[in-house]
Amino acid sequence: MIGGRSASFGVARWLCRRLHDRAAASASVGVPPLRPTKIYRRLSALGRTGGTVAGTLQEYIAEGRRLSKIEMIKCIKELRKYGQYQHALEISQWMEEQNVRFSAYDYALRLDLISKTQGVDAAESYFGSLPNSAKDLAVYGTLLNCYCKNGLEEKALSLFKEMEALCFAPSTLSFNNIMSLYVKVGKPEKVPILVEEMKQRGVPRDTFTYNIWMNSYGRRCDVEGVEKVWNELLNNDPILCDWTVHSNMADNYVRAGLFSKAVAALAKLENVMKINDLEAYHYLISLYASAGNLKEVSRIWSSLKRSFPKPLNRSYSIICSALQKLGDSEGLLKCLTEWLSTASEYDPRLANLILNGFLENGKYEEAVSIFDGAKNKVGGHFCKAREVFMIHLLKEGKVDLALDHLSAAVANSGKEKWVPQSATLNYFLKYLTEQKDVNSAEAFYKILKQMETARELASQALLQTYEAAGKSQPGLTESNAEPAHES
Repeated sequence: MIGGRSASFGVARWLCRRLHDRAAASASVGVPPLRPTKIYRRLSALGRTGGTVAGTLQEYIAEGRRLSKIEMIKCIKELRKYGQYQHALEISQWMEEQNVRFSAYDYALRLDLISKTQGVDAAESYFGSLPNSAKDLAVYGTLLNCYCKNGLEEKALSLFKEMEALCFAPSTLSFNNIMSLYVKVGKPEKVPILVEEMKQRGVPRDTFTYNIWMNSYGRRCDVEGVEKVWNELLNNDPILCDWTVHSNMADNYVRAGLFSKAVAALAKLENVMKINDLEAYHYLISLYASAGNLKEVSRIWSSLKRSFPKPLNRSYSIICSALQKLGDSEGLLKCLTEWLSTASEYDPRLANLILNGFLENGKYEEAVSIFDGAKNKVGGHFCKAREVFMIHLLKEGKVDLALDHLSAAVANSGKEKWVPQSATLNYFLKYLTEQKDVNSAEAFYKILKQMETARELASQALLQTYEAAGKSQPGLTESNAEPAHES
């Protein structure tokens, strides 16, 4: 018969790492590689520079450089690691066009990339096109993972049975996939049953098994069950108890409001983590913040910077989210100043996060100063940052200022054809109808009427506001018509 901690520890991610590590690389394109990093730099930059994967590879070869299958697989692995699935897939396609001989693991990797870029149907079609000789455990396992990740319980269980019928030995990976599926589809109570089956059939558990098992109890708010699994791991398989397990335990304690126990679990996490494990630092910061412990957040941030003297934007995003949660405006400003002085690349997402932190903590003037400083430092339309202000100002009842930001965003978006997020538009709709503010509704409509994707909602806001105010509806017989004013 027949998931996991959080998305960060999902089975999908682990499966693909395993596939990558086992990818065969016996055939070559041209001759053995000279400088394996040069081609990856070019391929990873395509998202910014444009161009095609095939064109980049052909140009590289035309320069007299050499490529090997080993190098191509490395590039695919790295691009996939950073979410550039389409470019990774195009490398695999190019390799096939060059008649590079594929192993079963190469097919599995290709199948995974297809599922991520084109969906389940395309993955099934590709799987069906493969010769039976290519469909080994890794290929079947990849399709199983695809089904589980997408919550396709019936297909996943059917494929699992087919794998057993083909005499593929039951594996830890397959069981982990099915367990993660049950957690995903809201059936966490089935996970302990599968663990017992693994024990009876002699299928070894791994760290991910324990994390999924713990999480199955956590989903049911059963802290004692989570502790039971944790203690079994510590007593029976302590070698598998890495920092992710303690992080998982701490997260469950936080969710249950048991902050002192969460802090104790985080102390265990620190004892087993490696000093250069950036992800572990990120989890420590986030979980200490969730436990309301600013002192420990600051301490871990200092430790992170000792290990990584030039923190990534991602690390600044983690610490700023934590400081925002804890309401530490002074710490946010310090991080912003530090980031702006050292960042090699401006990240508007991080700036918006900091802006939101100041606004949520009632620091409007400081937020405006940050916004103005960012505009002076770099070019751009700052539409998303303006949306942060729009929502805040609407909450504060300052619709005129919100409309000013909306108008500026539309005017400055240029060729990028910015579209307001649905949440922003809905905030306007809610405010205008509740306040029965016809004049502001007309201004809202005039700003957005030229924007095809937002015109309908703008018209809806105008009509609903008129109705709420008890006034006759404006004339909107033509899409670009000016709304009729009350005389």
